Amino acid sequence: MRAVLPPDVGAADAGRLQAMRDVEAAVLACQRCPLAEGRTQAVPGEGNLNTVVMFVGEGPGFDEDRQGRPFVGRSGQYLTETLERLGIARSDVYITNVVKCRPPKNRDPQPAELEACADYLEQQVAIINPRIIVTLGRFSMKRWFPDGSITRVHGQVRNIGRGRIAVAMFHPAAALRNPQWQTEFEKDMAKLPPLIERAQRANQAAARGEALPAGVPHPGDPDYVPPQEPSASAPPAGDDGDDSSQLMLF
Repeated sequence: MRAVLPPDVGAADAGRLQAMRDVEAAVLACQRCPLAEGRTQAVPGEGNLNTVVMFVGEGPGFDEDRQGRPFVGRSGQYLTETLERLGIARSDVYITNVVKCRPPKNRDPQPAELEACADYLEQQVAIINPRIIVTLGRFSMKRWFPDGSITRVHGQVRNIGRGRIAVAMFHPAAALRNPQWQTEFEKDMAKLPPLIERAQRANQAAARGEALPAGVPHPGDPDYVPPQEPSASAPPAGDDGDDSSQLMLF
């Protein structure tokens, strides 16, 4: 499975699909860092380009390296099952990682490896333009939540500008290793359906040229977290800086 669109698409959507195909081709041929030397194949990402929600993990594991698809091992199956329990089809979202090749023995990605893949993720975010970015694990979290640890930040919903929010979550693999984190992961995931519904309403209103609908979160809400400046070690992906003209989360 690669990036997909519904069969009846216009020229603009066809252009987006080709743009993502170009990113995928660049990732598959990439030799920017030493991870390319040990991979079976790179893993660009997959899913629906018309989604409102994009999941960003850390990097491919053993099964992903063999199959060329993200989140297909045990943790990926758990992620898919959790989404399905919430009424979210995996085919309706987009999934990728901050690094596109498997680090040896599943070690943490190194700064140079994160930097080598950074613009691929930036391009993917720009093409999909998701309303919601869900970070899975601390390395993807640090791109949009640079100022905290995952045990403290998980579950937070943060305005990252351009009508977009980020939601920090534990990595499914970490959740499977720790029963307490698994409980927290599933509680955090349960926040997604209403956020997705709000995002879809916001897109529908925007398409009609209307104001954002009532019920969409904004800075006056008690749970609102203002945008944060990214750290130098974790540059933002895409147009994720604050936009002073965009006061809504969606």
